[in-house]
Amino acid sequence: MMLKPNGLARAAVRFKPASFAGTFVALVMSALIVSACGILLETGMRASVPAERYAKVPVVAAADQYRYVVTGSGEDREKEAVPLPDTARVDAALAAKAAQVPGAQAAVPDFTFPVRAVDGPLTAHGWGSHAFTGSALIQGTAPTVGAVVLDAGATRAATMSVGDTIALETAAGRQDFRVAGIAEAAAADTARGTGAAGATAWFADSQAPTLAGHPGRADAIAVLAKDGTDPGALAGSVKKALAGSGAQVHTGDDRGAIEDPGLAYAKDTLFGIGGPFGGIAAIVAVFTAAGTVALSVGQRAREFALLRAIGATPRQIRRAVASEALLVAPLAGILGTLPGIGLAHWWFGQLQDRGAIPEAVQVHVSGIPLLIAVGAGLLTALGAGWIAGRRPAKIKPEQALTEASVERLRPGVVCTVLGLAALVGGATLTGVAAGSTGDNAAGAALGVVMCFMLAVGLLGPLVARLCAGLFGLPLRGAGPAASLAAANSRANARRLASAITPIVLAVAFASTLVFMNTSERHVADDQLRGGITADHVVTDPAGLPVDAAEQAARMPGVEAAVGVLNTQVLVPTGSGEFKALQGAATQGVAGSGAQLAKVQDLDVTEGDLDRIGAGRIAIDKTLAGTANVGVGDRMPLYLPDGTEARPEVVAIYGRGLGLGTVTMDRASLAGHTTSGFDSTLLVRGGSRQPLAALGEVTDASGFATEQSLDARTGAWMNNTMAALLGGFAAIAAVNTLVMTVLDRRRELGTLRLVGSTRRQVMQMLGWESLLVSGAGVLLGSAIAAATLIPMMSGMTGEAPYVPPLVYGSFAAAAGGLTFLAVTLPARGVLRRRS
Repeated sequence: MMLKPNGLARAAVRFKPASFAGTFVALVMSALIVSACGILLETGMRASVPAERYAKVPVVAAADQYRYVVTGSGEDREKEAVPLPDTARVDAALAAKAAQVPGAQAAVPDFTFPVRAVDGPLTAHGWGSHAFTGSALIQGTAPTVGAVVLDAGATRAATMSVGDTIALETAAGRQDFRVAGIAEAAAADTARGTGAAGATAWFADSQAPTLAGHPGRADAIAVLAKDGTDPGALAGSVKKALAGSGAQVHTGDDRGAIEDPGLAYAKDTLFGIGGPFGGIAAIVAVFTAAGTVALSVGQRAREFALLRAIGATPRQIRRAVASEALLVAPLAGILGTLPGIGLAHWWFGQLQDRGAIPEAVQVHVSGIPLLIAVGAGLLTALGAGWIAGRRPAKIKPEQALTEASVERLRPGVVCTVLGLAALVGGATLTGVAAGSTGDNAAGAALGVVMCFMLAVGLLGPLVARLCAGLFGLPLRGAGPAASLAAANSRANARRLASAITPIVLAVAFASTLVFMNTSERHVADDQLRGGITADHVVTDPAGLPVDAAEQAARMPGVEAAVGVLNTQVLVPTGSGEFKALQGAATQGVAGSGAQLAKVQDLDVTEGDLDRIGAGRIAIDKTLAGTANVGVGDRMPLYLPDGTEARPEVVAIYGRGLGLGTVTMDRASLAGHTTSGFDSTLLVRGGSRQPLAALGEVTDASGFATEQSLDARTGAWMNNTMAALLGGFAAIAAVNTLVMTVLDRRRELGTLRLVGSTRRQVMQMLGWESLLVSGAGVLLGSAIAAATLIPMMSGMTGEAPYVPPLVYGSFAAAAGGLTFLAVTLPARGVLRRRS
């Protein structure tokens, strides 16, 4: 008998659409998550911001704003760029060289830095920048040394006029300046500034670098062109003239990246979502979709057996399965990419609202991630269908009918071997993570969860049979319905495995991502609350006065006043193929180690804080383990602006997660940060009222609460990832459970025919749902624990912190969804058979 495979496939989809609905839903969800992550990854690769300040500057020369980690050699050599925590600057004298190249009209060293007036912060520039920003004098003259030009809004706020004297605080200290003129600030001078919008000041170009705290250094060199000069030719000439200086030449949209350093971190954020997380999400999506396709094909084993019995060849069966995939997968993929685009835009918008991405960056949607999402779904459907249909297609017809009636007990050899290998790999990586610290522990832990999840998927029937045996013991004594549920689960381990696996996925990934954050923040909050021993904490978002510590120290009753500048440094870690640059939160403290000990308890375990000074630092014990250094060693690092240093480690402490992983003297950071103002002032003794003149005053507990709120805002991304992965896996679990129940129409009808009441059948299904959700939550929790315990041990030195209410909500959600996904379709089936 001649059969047409494509006709068989069309007929199957047309007349039995319910058999393919679950597959369709799984492929739609797979395309949704793959396309959303792909769009964000491509956006990160293409992200740029238009030049605003340098819009009229054809060529900009600036220092490289990255440091690099090189691994491998030859064809395997890779170079990873890590953005600097602060702005790297160039020699201001390079402007003279750039001005002499052919086609250059002028070259202006540009400076942007914060200053403080009595009535608030201002953004300061060198006056020479007016040549390309368009700011123009309204009254008075250009500033000279000791003079300043203010914008009209600032003069009105300060009730100043030309010739008056204004006190301003800069990185060089408090100084009186004569108001030489009043200018109308152009939009380019207020865009992306460091002060309040519209509050701008200009200083003489010869004095601006000193006031900024970077003598002889400029943020960038703006090269203006003569009329008719080609920007490309000018850029080439400038690059040649500045060769060997370390300056890089930028044109086009690259100019925007120089004036907006947030772009580099935005790219890192989008790469993190679309790359590592996107890869995990894609694996989970494809893995889940493949399981659903395999389940759909497996549920039709009886049909394939009948086709084999009436003469269908193995090749025709395989072609029929492939044709079904071709009919279902492309449409599902296309429909899935539409909400995927919406998800990418929503996620991107949320990141922008939280300041992680500059407002000028736009989502980039092209056909590439969409085609990849559709193609991945199609390949998944073809591959899973081919694997699932391989055995019913090749075995003898009579054997096929037998296997379609009774579940095959013996698991596949290939799946068993691969599953055991994944199990061994997960156990090995657990040991590696337990012996690692910092980011190394986190990296190893990621492999743990992936290996164990793969093991559960490959060894599903064996795991399900074990769970049915263990959970079945208490069920046997819970009445006839519960006993029947236990027997059903043992006899249909493959069906049980297909239901348990998505729940394990949801619980394992959601628990790992959420409780990793809660554990880290719990330890950080404890360390912060225990580490701040000061009576008063003074803060100001715009930075504290330059002499805030000296003013506080002179107040009655004050025992110690220590100013703290919070920033970051980059620390090389690892070796060989595992080298990396790790960002380390750093506090620069003004004062001696003895004074610091009065306002902070860093929990020093080795060394002495009194030795902190020029070229000597203290570090957290976790960083010490990651960087493999101890007291007396010199630790290589990059200061915020990328300057290399090798300070000596003089102390190691235990509260770095809450207070900062590197502690160094404030003077060592001078000239290496954009702001010269301290972030925090810690005061021991004294009273609150006098300190209020310096900034907002709170106590240690209030400061810790405020910091925790900021940290919770930063944890939003982790929770969003957990919601996406957990939600996807939960939908997959519901989808699989509904497919499984609908496939049991004959079984449920038989139970009714032999005398079981509808209530008894529903009770049996309720017990089965309890077994499925209980096994899924238990296995998912075990995988999360195997991941989190070594990870947190390496990162914080403590056990994971699992809020009971959060974990209880996960378990309740898994149980509730499972119960509804089993009982609701079952009610419909029983109602139709009544």
